Amino acid sequence: MEILKPKIGLRAATFLVVSVIIGSGVFKKIAPMAQELGSPWLIIFCWILAGLISLAGALSTAEMVSMFPNSGGEYFYFQKVYGKFFSFLYGWASFTVIKTAAISALAYIFAQSLYSIFPLPEIGTNASFLSIAFFQNLSIKLLASLLIILLTLLNYRGVNFAEKLSIVLTYLMLAGIVIFLLVGFFSEKGSYHNLTNHSSATSHIAPQGWNLIKALFIASLGAFWGYEGWNNIAYIGEEVKNPKKNLPLALGVGTIIVIVSYVLLNVLFVYIMPIDYFIGLNATPNKIAAVEVAGQISGTIGMTLIASLIVVTTLNSTNSTILMSARIMYAMARDKMFFAKAASVHPTYNTPDYALFIQGFWAIMLVFSGTFDQLTNMLVFASFLFYGSSALGVIIMRIKHPEIERKYKVIGYPIVPAIFCIFCVSLFISTIINQPYEAIWGIILIATGLPVYYFLNKSK
Repeated sequence: MEILKPKIGLRAATFLVVSVIIGSGVFKKIAPMAQELGSPWLIIFCWILAGLISLAGALSTAEMVSMFPNSGGEYFYFQKVYGKFFSFLYGWASFTVIKTAAISALAYIFAQSLYSIFPLPEIGTNASFLSIAFFQNLSIKLLASLLIILLTLLNYRGVNFAEKLSIVLTYLMLAGIVIFLLVGFFSEKGSYHNLTNHSSATSHIAPQGWNLIKALFIASLGAFWGYEGWNNIAYIGEEVKNPKKNLPLALGVGTIIVIVSYVLLNVLFVYIMPIDYFIGLNATPNKIAAVEVAGQISGTIGMTLIASLIVVTTLNSTNSTILMSARIMYAMARDKMFFAKAASVHPTYNTPDYALFIQGFWAIMLVFSGTFDQLTNMLVFASFLFYGSSALGVIIMRIKHPEIERKYKVIGYPIVPAIFCIFCVSLFISTIINQPYEAIWGIILIATGLPVYYFLNKSK
């Protein structure tokens, strides 16, 4: 059997966690969140809450990873907990919507950021088929597709170079964020009044009671997209040195770094600009909130620098997501639960070559299928169904198999995984009620795996 070899240490694994999470959400999602919440402090609270919930998920996942550090992450240990069918369904969902849509959305924001620096000719049409405008923002979609192709080829040539690129880009990204925060908080353009003033528009007054809970769930789709990817390091378990120790450490430390960065960035945004500005910005989807804030701080130079920073972060996150997510398809194919060619390991580069190409092709299809917000809401909805299953799996395995060695045990068991499970179920139901379009498409794409599973098992 062809196998992938361990090459990645703790520092590189931690950087991969940070690099795959910090992509586009924190720079753009404040606009739709402002429209839902109408209050700067509610926005900041939403990012903190989403970060803590994501950390609970990461800590729960870390226990599963410490028991089963293999390529494929959830796909592998779902087999141990729930059986082959549910494991296949997760792998198929990752291929059709969760991970490929993440790649598409990140590449989309990369293209938008590059567009703000070097404007492209505006081509395309808003004509739609089945409510999908395939050729809307065509120049952006073509550029995003080109990025996916180039990074897929880079990862095809070897994980070592892709990993080193990720480390360099992560250093640049964190340095850029620190400089942005320092310049912003010491700028005279900001006002502490912006932090306390709610929206003045009657249509966007900060919600209360049940409406507040509903608004927080809707807004949290944006925040959770910002944190999406914390579990990706588990997919390259076979390629991490001393995985039972290093994988849980990388998950926990990396997620905490991201939470601190996100909260500080959002405090800066609402310190510089009033909440009503971000509500208005939501009507212009090709504009990025962080770029506009930078423009307020230091004009065109600031906008160019932050747009360049977002180019770096989305390039980095897209690269890391492509690198890690292809390992799910590789693991599935190795178990004869996916296209057989996806089990191939390149004899020279030691990479899952066909899995990378299949993933890249479908990610490009998703680029043309929707807008950035549609893609992110759809993947967050689908992913949290399975993330909750991971946390539930921790509890099930503690009860059924206490004898299995665990190099790491989740802090606050069973409260931490239980809270995470309850939230995942609540988010899943809330999305079906409040975002039915994204929920329906997510369910349809996952359901396409049912005939595939039947065919694969029938042929056996």
